[in-house]
Amino acid sequence: MVRTTMSAFRKAVKKHLGRVIDGGQTLVVRRGKDEGVVFMSLKEYKSLSATHHELASKVNEERLDAAIRELNGGGGEERGLIGE
Repeated sequence: MVRTTMSAFRKAVKKHLGRVIDGGQTLVVRRGKDEGVVFMSLKEYKSLSATHHELASKVNEERLDAAIRELNGGGGEERGLIGE
């Protein structure tokens, strides 16, 4: 995570956004005493949104935890993708 001020961000917007998109970094731009703003790539945002959706339901969370325990215990089977 990289942090900068609003003033420094304005002076080098292209550089900062390049670090976010190309470098995979998260950027926090502080605004005085405010909490600030977070910039992240669209890919990272979509990943976080998908994870949030999967864990938003207690039932989904329990199913995922059970599947992880099964895989870690040697269970499960490897399958190919549909259409392979």
